[in-house]
Amino acid sequence: MNVVIVGGRVRMEYRYRDICREYGCEAKIYTQPKSNLEYMIGIPDLIVLFTNPVAHEMVHIVKKRAAAKAIPLVQSSCASCNSLRNILAEAVG
Repeated sequence: MNVVIVGGRVRMEYRYRDICREYGCEAKIYTQPKSNLEYMIGIPDLIVLFTNPVAHEMVHIVKKRAAAKAIPLVQSSCASCNSLRNILAEAVG
């Protein structure tokens, strides 16, 4: 399963990637605004959006991309490791 994580803490990127590996997922992680984020997202199986620590522009781009390509989008205001584990456990099943 391919997962894109948008938002979260910069210092947690490696932890997010390790957690995704635990669930057998490949992860792209974007914690900082990028000029071409919409195209960098691609068409993953799931987008995880951590809404609290993220730029508003990134939120709009992600929501627009998810709606246009019918990509499942899970939003969480908490960018913790446990939050990501809960999201992946539910998504992977």
